[in-house]
Amino acid sequence: MSKLGLAFKAFFTTLKSDEFAKLVKDGAAPKPVAAPVIEKPKRSEALTLLSALQREARLVDFLMEPLDGYSDQQVAAAVRDIQSDSRKVLERMFAPAPLRSETEGTRINVPAGFDAGAFKLTGNVTGEAPYEGELMHPGWTATKVDVPVWKGSDATANVIAPAEVEL
Repeated sequence: MSKLGLAFKAFFTTLKSDEFAKLVKDGAAPKPVAAPVIEKPKRSEALTLLSALQREARLVDFLMEPLDGYSDQQVAAAVRDIQSDSRKVLERMFAPAPLRSETEGTRINVPAGFDAGAFKLTGNVTGEAPYEGELMHPGWTATKVDVPVWKGSDATANVIAPAEVEL
């Protein structure tokens, strides 16, 4: 805001507010407060999660590996461990729980004014809520968020997994 604009704002605020006028008269007009500087994290929480899934479940290795040369039995054996270890990471960091308690296939009501972040409507969606439909998936919610804070260097903030070198 220009100084002239600020002067007009102060002038009209002084006319409207006895409290502000007293502050100006006493020379104690409120001073603008600088917005706090919020430092951007050196590493995103998404990378921290991905790094944990790689370190503890080798998820990135599995997803990036072409599976064409492996039998279904070999893939299934690998998936069992990856699923179990990934689940442990998710439970530790997020403690996921079903969003809805009803079982899949149950008829449920979606109220008027529902939060679109909590319900995904599919099929023949017409008219206005409330709706009644079949629960196809109960959804998930995090009951906690406990992603470790990055303590490494800026240079390695984007590293998902370090290179392993055997000597």
